[in-house]
Amino acid sequence: MKLRNKMVLSYILFFVLPVMIVGFFIVREYRQSALDKAIEQTENAVERVKNRTSETLDVAINLSSRLSLDTAMEQIATTHYRNAGEVVDAYRDYNTFKTYLEFNPEISQIKLFVENDTLLNNWEFFPIGPETENTFWYKAAMSHVGLIGWYYFPNETRTPDSMLSLVRSVYFQETKSFGVLAIDVNTDDLNSMLRQENSETLITDARGYVVASNRPNLIGKPLSETKLGPEIGEKKPGEYEMSIDGVKSKVMIDRLTPDKSYTSLNIVTIFPIGGIVKEANRISELGMRIIAVFVVLSVLLIYLICTMLTNRLLKFSRQISKVSTGNFNAELAVDGKDEIGQIARQFNQMVANIKELMDEVTLSHQHASELERRQSEIKLKMLASQINPHFLYNALESIRMKAHISGEKEISQAVKTLGKLLRKNLEMTGQAVSLKDELEISRCYLDIQKFRHEDRLDYELDIDPAVEHVKLPPLLIQPLVENSVIHGLERSFEGGKVKVSARKTEGEQLEICVEDNGVGMTPEKLDSVRQSLGEQDAERIGLLNVHQRLQLTYGPAAGLRIDSEKHKGTRISFRIPLEG
Repeated sequence: MKLRNKMVLSYILFFVLPVMIVGFFIVREYRQSALDKAIEQTENAVERVKNRTSETLDVAINLSSRLSLDTAMEQIATTHYRNAGEVVDAYRDYNTFKTYLEFNPEISQIKLFVENDTLLNNWEFFPIGPETENTFWYKAAMSHVGLIGWYYFPNETRTPDSMLSLVRSVYFQETKSFGVLAIDVNTDDLNSMLRQENSETLITDARGYVVASNRPNLIGKPLSETKLGPEIGEKKPGEYEMSIDGVKSKVMIDRLTPDKSYTSLNIVTIFPIGGIVKEANRISELGMRIIAVFVVLSVLLIYLICTMLTNRLLKFSRQISKVSTGNFNAELAVDGKDEIGQIARQFNQMVANIKELMDEVTLSHQHASELERRQSEIKLKMLASQINPHFLYNALESIRMKAHISGEKEISQAVKTLGKLLRKNLEMTGQAVSLKDELEISRCYLDIQKFRHEDRLDYELDIDPAVEHVKLPPLLIQPLVENSVIHGLERSFEGGKVKVSARKTEGEQLEICVEDNGVGMTPEKLDSVRQSLGEQDAERIGLLNVHQRLQLTYGPAAGLRIDSEKHKGTRISFRIPLEG
C-alpha cells in the first residue's frame, strides 16, 4: 500500500471515524435524554395525580368510617315500619347524608343498601332485592367485612359525575345484621385534575373500567373496548412501549391502593414517543448532515496534502537511487522550508561528506601495508617478552624439591601451596565454580599466610557437606579472607583467628560468612566502609568488587553484609540462592 493511501486510511481510522462515533453517541444520548426527561415529567405527573386522587378518596373513606358508627342511620335501616308514613317521617328527621354532601363536594351521593322490606327507596336508603344481592359489588362487600372496595357499576342513581363508588359492609349491632354502604365519588374533580396534564391520563377501577380521564369519550368503558386494546388490562405496574392507534407510544401504569381497601385503582398515562423526540430527531438529522459534510471535506483535504507530500518524497527517492549507484555528484533539489526540505539539504551535505570520506579512505589505504608491517614486528616483540606459565610452575617445583631434600619441609610445603594457588588463579576463566574449589583457593591463601605469621594466625573452615557442590562465581570468598587477614589480624600484635563457614538457610539459600577476632572497627569507620560499597572509588577494591559482582549476579539484596565492633573483630557475610 502506498504511503499516501496509508496516511489517508490512518486519518479516517484515527480521526474521522472517532469523530463520527462521538457524533452518533452524542446524538443518541441527546435523544435518550429527551425521552428520559419526558418520562421523569410523566412520573412526577403520575405522582401528583396519585396524591390528589388519594386526597379525594380519603374524604369518602373518612365518611364511610363515620357512617359505620352512626346510630341514627342504623336505627332507620333496622326499624321495621308499619306503614309508609312512618318511613317518610323517619327520612324527614334524618339529614346526615345531606349535611355530608353539602360540606364535602368530593362526594356526589351516599347510599345504604339493607335487607328491610319496609323501607322505601328514596335514593339514599335502598331495600335489597334478589337482583342487588347477586351483583358482584354487593357480594364483594359482604365477603370483605370492614374493608373497602372501589368499583364502577351501572345503577339508576349513576350520573356522569359519579363514575366511582366506595363500597363497604356495615354491621348493625342491635339486629346482628349487615348493610352495604355505597359512596359515589365526584369524578368531575378527578376529570378536571386530569385535564391539566399534557399526556393522556386515565384512572381505572379493579375491573378495568375507566372512571376518570382527560379524554371524556373513554369514561365508563372497560379498557378492552378502548383504543388501548384488551392487552393493557393485563399489564402490571411499570413502563411499556406499545402501539396505540398505530403510533408508537410509551405507556406507564401505576397502582393506587387507598387505606383500608381490598381493591386498587390503576393510573394509566400514555404519550407518543415521536412527539417527544421530534425535536431531538431534527437536531440529530442536522448533526448527521454536518458530520457528513465535515467528513467529505476533511478526507478531500488530507488526500490533497498527502499527495503533495508523497510527490516530494518520490523525488527524494529517485535522487537517493542515483546516489546508491555511485553517483556522488548528484544534488537533490527539493524546495520548501519544512522537514522534507531540511532533510533534502542534510542529504546533500551527507553526500558531500561521503565523497570527502571516500577520498580520505583512498589515502588511508596507502598506509595500510606499512601499518601491517609494523604491527607484525610488535607482535614478535610481545611474544618474545612473554614468560611461559609452565616455566614458572617448573621453577617453583624445583625450589620445593631443593627445600624438601634439604629438610626444609615447611618451606617446601609453602612453595607447593603457592604454586597451587597460582595455578588455580591462572586457571580461572570466569565460569561458575563449585564451592569446594572456591574454598580450596582460600585454604591455600590461609596456609601461605599462616606460614608467614606462624602462631599469630589460625583459621577454621566450617563447611556443610551438603553445599560443597553449589555453583557460584569464582573469587568471591578469597578477597573476603584476604581482607580479614590484612585489615583485621596483621594490625593486631597478638594476631588472631579467621573462620570461614558455609551453610544452608531455611529459605533455600547458601550463606557464606568470613569472620575474625581482630582489631575491628569503630561505628564511624563501619558506616564509612558500608557507604563506600556503593561508590566506584572505594578504598577497599576487593570488597567493592565482590559486592558489585554479587548484586549484578543475584540482585540488589545479595550484596555484602558487614558487622564489626572495635577490638572484637569483623564479620562479613552474603547469601545467594542455592539454585543460582
